[in-house]
Parts: sequence; C-alpha cells; structure tokens
Amino acid sequence: MNTKALLSLVAGISLLYSCHTAPVSREGETGAADSVVVKNEVVNTILQRRSIRKYKPQPIEKDKWAQIVECGVYAPNGKGLESWEVRVVDNPRLLASIDSAYSRFMGKGQEETTLRAAYGAPVLVFIACDTTYDLSQVDCGLLGGNMMIAAQSLGIGSCCLGGICRFLNEPEGRELLDELDFPETHKLLYAIAFGYPDEEPSPKPRDMNKVRTVE
Repeated sequence: MNTKALLSLVAGISLLYSCHTAPVSREGETGAADSVVVKNEVVNTILQRRSIRKYKPQPIEKDKWAQIVECGVYAPNGKGLESWEVRVVDNPRLLASIDSAYSRFMGKGQEETTLRAAYGAPVLVFIACDTTYDLSQVDCGLLGGNMMIAAQSLGIGSCCLGGICRFLNEPEGRELLDELDFPETHKLLYAIAFGYPDEEPSPKPRDMNKVRTVE
C-alpha cells in the first residue's frame, strides 16, 4: 500500500470514529440535553451552570474578571450599538450600603441579620438598557448571558438579580442609583452577582415541551 492510500485509509477511519462517538449521559439533569459529547466544553459549561446563592469571601482575580467582561461586551447586539451600560461594584462599603438599604426597603431592618441583596457575592454587576432603543433589553440579556457562561468556565458562580433593581428604581433607592451614574437615556434593568461558589445546587427540571418546531 502506497503512502497516499495509507493516509486516505487513516483519514476515513478517523472520520468514521468521530461520527459514531457515543455521547456521555448527564445523569440527574432532568430536562437538560439528554447527552453531551465529552469534548464539547462550551455545551458542558452551559449545562453545568447553576444560580449560586452562597459565596465564598474570596475575591475574583483581576485577569479572570477582565476575561468575563470581555466576553460580555462581545455579545451579539442590534445594529452594533452596544446599547448597554454596565457598572461593576466590588467596593465593600458600597456593597454593605446596598445590603442595608435593601433590607430596610424589604422590611427586614428589624432583624438581627441584614438581608444580603447579592447573597454575599464579592462582585455585583448592574446592567442598564437604552430607553431610546426598543431592543436594548435583548442586547443587555445577551451581554449578561455571555458573562455568566464565561464565569462558569473559570469556576466562578453567578446569579441574576431582579429584586435589588426594583428597589433601586424606586424613590427609596434613588441615592444609591445615583452612585452608579447611569446616563439619563438608560434605565437599570437587572443585576448579576459573581463570586466563587460555596454551594453546589442540584439542577432543576426544564420543560423542553415549550420548544416546538413549526413545520
């Protein structure tokens, strides 16, 4: 057998093997994809991500945080407008002020333990949408999704937050909202907590019947 024929045979065997590689089952992840190819790290990362509500005090390294932010701003966005405005809060003083004010707003101020708006995460990201662009909320959602998946790939947990933004958009939260210094064209939409997980939540079932192919 000449060299060219041998190389063709090897290539054919490799292709045949790759087409028939058995996927690995993800036991216990009801409603997630039934199987995931082992080497597809992107799919694995997406399916392994959980909302984290308990964090270690360990700070996020600057180089890792830079990667997370970069992945966020590389999200798809309408007309290339990058219509979001993002504010990162990692100052312990400001985080404590947010917790304290949020607790009073929620009627928890009389309790011994202050309600923690971001579950004790060391980094809290606020994302605002452009009120002059009707699809800015979509852009903002895509940005946040990219950031959370990037964080997961680096071993960093996350959790989307809505309650804290309802508070900040109320008159009682105006002073703290002003500290975030969003332009007048933008409205605070949601927030994301980031930090190293101190828990391992079980996956929740997902209803795949909500997705249908229209023929």
